[in-house]
Formats: sequence, structure tokens, C-alpha cells
Amino acid sequence: MWHWRGPAPYHFISLPVELADEIKARARELTYGWGMIPVAATIGTTRFTTSMYEKDGTYILPIKNAVRFAEELEIGALILVDIDLGHT
Repeated sequence: MWHWRGPAPYHFISLPVELADEIKARARELTYGWGMIPVAATIGTTRFTTSMYEKDGTYILPIKNAVRFAEELEIGALILVDIDLGHT
């Protein structure tokens, strides 16, 4: 997990690059525009919805603060995520 310090700070998880081709192959059927792909994700016991997008050759998954705090996630940690593509 990494932290983006932009005008609206946020935390993200970069998906493994080897998954990017599989997601990209399905992106047209899944996106609601601008390349955003709705997903339902689970980390630990916390399930949440968000939208991921392509960046730097892979896809990045925004991590909500409620998820980060509930699962005690740390910057730099490798995190196991279950992702259901196309779900909201």
C-alpha cells in the first residue's frame, strides 16, 4: 500500500502487473467511462466498493480510510485483496 499526497490525499494498492493484461482484456465490458472499473473488494473481514483504474502499467485500487483503519493496514505492506470486477 502506498500514499499519494496530492490535493486530496489517498491510499492505494498497486495490483501485480501480471494481472493487468487480464483486467485490461475485460476493461471495455466493465468500465463506466474514463477507464474506471467498479469493483467490490475484500481485505481481511472488510468488504467495500470502489473503482480502480490503470496507472503505470497496472491497475491501482483506492483504499478507503475506513478499510485502512479497520484492517490496520500500513504503508508499504503487501496486502491480500479479493477483487470482484464489475461490482458496485
